[in-house]
Amino acid sequence: MLCILFAGNVYSQSLKKYPVSNSGCSAYFFCDPGTFQLEKSPDSSDVYTGECSKDSVSFGIICVKVKDKITDLQTSEDVLIQYLDYLKGSLKITSAAGYGKGHKLKNRDDIRGVIDYWVDGDAVNWKVKGWTNGKYIAVMYVYTKGNVPETKANIFLDGLMFPGM
Repeated sequence: MLCILFAGNVYSQSLKKYPVSNSGCSAYFFCDPGTFQLEKSPDSSDVYTGECSKDSVSFGIICVKVKDKITDLQTSEDVLIQYLDYLKGSLKITSAAGYGKGHKLKNRDDIRGVIDYWVDGDAVNWKVKGWTNGKYIAVMYVYTKGNVPETKANIFLDGLMFPGM
C-alpha cells in the first residue's frame, strides 16, 4: 500500500511533457525547462540544451540531432560513450561509477542506453543516462548536492521520446 501511495505521489508532482525546441524530441520534466538553447557542434550537428530545478534537484537534457546518421547501433553507442566522456571533462567530474550498458528506451531494440553516476569537483551528485538511435544522441541528467532521488530521477531519465515514438 505504501508503495502505491509513494509512486502516486511521485507521478503527481507535475510531470509534464515538453518538446525539445524543434528537434523532434520531447522529454518529461518535473519543472518547466523554459526555452531550449540551440548551438552547432563542431561537425555542424544541432545541439539542444535545457534544464530546470525543483526542490534543490536539477533536471536537464542535451539532445544532439546528429548531422550524419550513424547506421550501426553499436557504433552509435560507442559515440554516445565518447560524448559522455567529453561531458565528464567539461563538467569537471572527479569520480564515476562506470558505464552500465544494455538499457532500452520503452523496450525498443533500435535504441541503446547507457547509465552512470558521477560526482563533480563541488561534491555534487549526478545521475546521467544517455540514449541513442543513430539519428539522435540524448543525455538526460539529474544533479543535486544531496542524494539523487532515485525514483524521481529514473522517471525523468526514462522520459525521453525520440521522433516517431
